[in-house]
Amino acid sequence: MSMAAEERSLRAPWVLTAPALMLFVGVLLIPLAMTVMLSFHDWGQYKGIEPVFILKNWHEIATDPYYAEMFWRTFRIAILTTLLTALLGAPEAYILNRMSGRWKSFFLLVILGPLLISVVARTLGWALLFGGNNGLVNKLLISLGLIGSPIPFMFTETGVVIALAHVMMPFMVLSVWAALQRLDPQIENAAMSLGAGPATIIRRIIMPQIMPGVLSGAIIVFSLSASAFATPAIIGGRRLKVAATLAYDEFLNTLNWPLGAAVATLLLASLVLIVVGSNALIERRYAEVFR
Repeated sequence: MSMAAEERSLRAPWVLTAPALMLFVGVLLIPLAMTVMLSFHDWGQYKGIEPVFILKNWHEIATDPYYAEMFWRTFRIAILTTLLTALLGAPEAYILNRMSGRWKSFFLLVILGPLLISVVARTLGWALLFGGNNGLVNKLLISLGLIGSPIPFMFTETGVVIALAHVMMPFMVLSVWAALQRLDPQIENAAMSLGAGPATIIRRIIMPQIMPGVLSGAIIVFSLSASAFATPAIIGGRRLKVAATLAYDEFLNTLNWPLGAAVATLLLASLVLIVVGSNALIERRYAEVFR
């Protein structure tokens, strides 16, 4: 091979990836860098944004208990949503995996169907179901005798968690279902023929196989729930702010863009650290198990 041909072969990957790389830099990295820089600017009601380097916004977030409570609420809702989707999504994925071909395709479409509908539309549907004390959910629970008085779902963390769990459920189900594709059903039959009970089969065979899928789905659901905007804004309203709705209000209502940028930057940095740390712990754990 000549030198010119070798140089062309070495340049080919860069030439092919250059458009995608330029799009990534222009659409993601540059706006993120501008947001981080904006968080260090000053703002006043009459003077607007001043491009000076100050730590006022970060100091306000660090010292005001309101922001600590708001971020704790954000991650608390994300954790509860993740746990709820794992408790409901893992059995759902296992049942889906054991179905026959025709029924599996049908119910897979049922699970993926909500992803084709806007998050706003799905959340508005939950708002109609909750509907205050006279909503359909409360009427159903009271008619079944499960509760004696209506439960407030709107403008509460409970309602936000339920609606978010419904929105995020397909991501958990698909993650667990993908992990179950590597599980041979004959292993369960073999364990049953050797005298293992259902609880032992679930604990010793099924759970170790699906845990990578559960953990992967948990990372996805937690990240999307912590950064969700539409569902907390509609179900939580202005009474129950999270980090995303607070950043939105600072940008578009109070017009304090630097403070909103600081909130958004802190949320992004926190999610990156949590996701990277969780992924590292998971990889380390499974490396020790399968060593």
